[in-house]
Amino acid sequence: MASKMNSTVAWTAGTKVAKDSEEYRIERDSIGEKKVPKDAYYGIQTLRAAENFRITGLNMHPAILHNVVLIKKAAAITNREIGLLSKEKAEAIVWACEKILEGGLYDQFIVDPIQGGAGTSLNMNVNEVVANLAIERLGGQKGDYSIVNPLDDVNLGQSTNDVIPSAGKMTTIVLLDKLVQQLGRLEEALLVKAKEFDDVIKMGRTQMQDAVPIRLGQEFRAYATATRRSIEQIEVSTKALHELNLGGTAIGTAINANKEYLERIVPNLCKVSGLQFTQAEDLIDATQHLDCFVLISGAVKSAAVALSKIANDLRLISSGPRTGLGEINLPAKQNGSSIMPGKVNPVIPEVVNQVAFNVIGNDLTIALAVESGQLELNAFGPIVFYNLFQSIDTLTFATETFVDNCVIGITANKEKCRLDVDRSVSVVTVIAPIVGYDEAAEIAKRAMKENRSVQEIILEENVLSQDDIKRLLDPIKMTEPW
Repeated sequence: MASKMNSTVAWTAGTKVAKDSEEYRIERDSIGEKKVPKDAYYGIQTLRAAENFRITGLNMHPAILHNVVLIKKAAAITNREIGLLSKEKAEAIVWACEKILEGGLYDQFIVDPIQGGAGTSLNMNVNEVVANLAIERLGGQKGDYSIVNPLDDVNLGQSTNDVIPSAGKMTTIVLLDKLVQQLGRLEEALLVKAKEFDDVIKMGRTQMQDAVPIRLGQEFRAYATATRRSIEQIEVSTKALHELNLGGTAIGTAINANKEYLERIVPNLCKVSGLQFTQAEDLIDATQHLDCFVLISGAVKSAAVALSKIANDLRLISSGPRTGLGEINLPAKQNGSSIMPGKVNPVIPEVVNQVAFNVIGNDLTIALAVESGQLELNAFGPIVFYNLFQSIDTLTFATETFVDNCVIGITANKEKCRLDVDRSVSVVTVIAPIVGYDEAAEIAKRAMKENRSVQEIILEENVLSQDDIKRLLDPIKMTEPW
């Protein structure tokens, strides 16, 4: 029935779900009945969730919506193959899924990313939108679930408890692929700089104090190596995501799932998604435990920490430009101060740092949520996915801007670097094996006290010949094994 609505305005995920004086339809569930906007493709279950969970004010991540819909499509195909859905219903459901996958109707997914119920709200939202699209396809009116039922037809053979974790794994795989691509670009950009700066000699530093010479190119090559290691750690951890509990339904015992459905659902999902999955050997374990997301989050955190350390180094060695280390120049991207004219700040490395701080915090949340599951189910998947997707997305975008707006534009202050090496007393390290540690230390202390070079003191005290000094104290040779 259609009437006029005079209810309180309900908001969720930035979307108005019901307006004063709007036409509505009445839907009923086991709790009671509710007024649903007449033109909405979602239904009563979604509306209840929208009112119950006004947490972040954000929409669901589009990638997990996409993957839940792919599961619904694979389920409809499977249920048609084994004769549990009529051809007419199955084709209508598949058509509805394809309509959504094309990019339409995302404004109908109004539940908050953080929700109670292990993701039931998300699963219900997708079930209802798919059902109402299929109903219209078959000539019916939205809400007439005698034509296509969200639970009996769209959700046939499924449970939130196998659909949502599976969709979460699919989404994580897709998002990680984008992160790995950007990390690969960063590695390549750092290798280019390593080659460009290979002849730039500078002082290495340990504990913020002068150490021994190093080439700027060697530093950048080390950054590239750390980035490559981050990529490999992510790729190794991703393998755990390709095992799904789909078909296990509520607690992994596959209750209400036809045996043929259980055998076919994962292969059919592989076909419709283009991704390769296997069904978990122990569906109960795979339903109880979400520890694979702790592994993934740890790898993402490790990458964030590595990038943040690189960003810290770039901020340090570019500091000044005249009163700091000033060994490199970062690209000037925007004014750095509203009061100090001409000041330019290292804003790109700074944003990398901030993203890393957030990823580290998200990792703790994910660990706590995964640890807090009880018995046959972890109810805290929504907060795991919310934080994990945010970590992957933000680190992807931070890496992209790090490459494009910082790394590729870095230049070296070659003369400043060489001057620092010539002024340093730490080069005395190379003669310690010849004259002994104590005598070398005395030479260093005298050079510091008299503000003279180590070379001058060595020559004056006749510790080494001029030829030996030239040979041993060549800073370039100090950067490689003898």
